[in-house]
Amino acid sequence: MSIRQRLSSIPPSTTETTYTIGVEKYVHLPSHRIRLAVQRGPSAGLACDVEAQRVTIGTGSSNDLRPRDRRVSRCHCEVVATDAGYILRDLGSKNGTFVKGMRILEVMLDPGSVITVGSTEVVFESSLEWVAAVHSGKKEFGELVGRSPAMRRTFGLLEKIAPSNLTVLIQGETGTGKELAAQALHQHSERAKGPFIVIDCAAVGPQFIEDKLFGHQRGAFTGANEARAGAFEEAAKGSVFLDEIGELPLELQPKLLRVLERREVTRIGSNKSTPVDVRVIAATHRRLEDMVNDGRFREDLYYRLAEVIAPLPSLAQREGDLPLLVRTILDRSGFPKIDVTEGALAHLAKHPWPGNVRELRNVLCRAATLCQGGQIDEALLLELEANRKQVMRPITTNSQAPGLDLVGATMGIKDATEAYRAAYVQLVQERFGDDVDAAAEHVGVHPKSLQRLYRQYR
Repeated sequence: MSIRQRLSSIPPSTTETTYTIGVEKYVHLPSHRIRLAVQRGPSAGLACDVEAQRVTIGTGSSNDLRPRDRRVSRCHCEVVATDAGYILRDLGSKNGTFVKGMRILEVMLDPGSVITVGSTEVVFESSLEWVAAVHSGKKEFGELVGRSPAMRRTFGLLEKIAPSNLTVLIQGETGTGKELAAQALHQHSERAKGPFIVIDCAAVGPQFIEDKLFGHQRGAFTGANEARAGAFEEAAKGSVFLDEIGELPLELQPKLLRVLERREVTRIGSNKSTPVDVRVIAATHRRLEDMVNDGRFREDLYYRLAEVIAPLPSLAQREGDLPLLVRTILDRSGFPKIDVTEGALAHLAKHPWPGNVRELRNVLCRAATLCQGGQIDEALLLELEANRKQVMRPITTNSQAPGLDLVGATMGIKDATEAYRAAYVQLVQERFGDDVDAAAEHVGVHPKSLQRLYRQYR
């Protein structure tokens, strides 16, 4: 059976019940009701009862349960509902999370269990309920596609928050489509006719990121021969997407916080503030809660960014989406006539996909380019995997590497750093060619960030 036949034969999900009111569809999705109650400690009697799949404990104002306990961290721990059960996970707290006297990092949690944080004992209770969630009934939102319950919940949330001006924090593993989600939020908002400016905090060097975000005045630093607007001014009446916000240097975070709070920006070298009318969408693959606890990310900035948190599921959590994703990727990548055999699809389903949809796309595009007879089969996929392992060899650098001769005493550190970055990126591209995944894995950056560097220095 080919992938086209497989897609047409997939029955509707048996875990959902759909009915229509007017033009809207409502989908009954399973929802978890979690109750946390403090039975002993400074906040005895405090409780929270929420309908969610994730509940957090900590002293910070963004948590669901906030005990007044000095030994509890701002983001201390969380309870997450999964298909396998409830998981209690420590969020890098200073004093630890305990169950039955044992300090844990992550443990399965039974209803009635007692969680100890600091001097506080919390009783955990839960129940699975069915609630109505507004859902458009579509299998796509912008360029995101999916028919699994996880993606339908995601689409429902994105559709609901898109028309607002709320600041959104998109969380998800590398390759889950965070930039596509941000683009879709912009396109479905009242700002759709305005600019959509992307700043990748991981791809821009620390010495350049402030200029990219806030702009500069003429003469602000060596080489600033004319004034330049930053991303917030360029995105007037539109949206700014701050990708990998967790990489933003700590010293710049107060300046970004002022932009979010006052909606005004100050260029480098200027004392004058300029009002800005933008919506801010941020994304990260990191756990910002852990970074807050470690002092690597400002707590007040986290709260301002996370007015709404939009989690994107990993490919492993999107059961049943693989056939649709495979077909969509091939069609959008210019291979509409290429099909995938049942054996190849089964092989793809066994892969853990740590790079998620981006990794799947790269594999499919390589396979579609090299396949014979208009079909991708399992043998071709196995051959590509073997070839990729051979390519994964270290880059060797020495004092004669291209670009080092440009770094002389006559150059300022900013120009010297830029020259070396350009030379290094060219060296990486020559070594790995089109295999962006392999290059990014070796260099230690995200494939998306590396692609932007390729475009910047081509």
